[in-house]
Amino acid sequence: MREIVVLIPDVEPEQNVEIEVRINGRKKTLQYRVELLDFEGSEQMQINDKVTILRHKITKYDKDWELIEIGAPDKEENIPLMFKKKNSLIDK
Repeated sequence: MREIVVLIPDVEPEQNVEIEVRINGRKKTLQYRVELLDFEGSEQMQINDKVTILRHKITKYDKDWELIEIGAPDKEENIPLMFKKKNSLIDK
């Protein structure tokens, strides 16, 4: 399936986003979820520790969702992760 990039406003972490589209006249819904990976106490953490935590979060995540984007760290070095629900093209 081809991808279309749609810019959406910033969303708060831990929120779900549903986008409705029409494909050949049929309405479909795509579901996304944004999670914030919080590196509490990260100033003492080595980069390898952060990578291990990130890898663990992704591999243990709900298998009905797939990782589609790892965002840039914010000022507190928290990393936003965006997941898409697998088979989320739901007919409406």
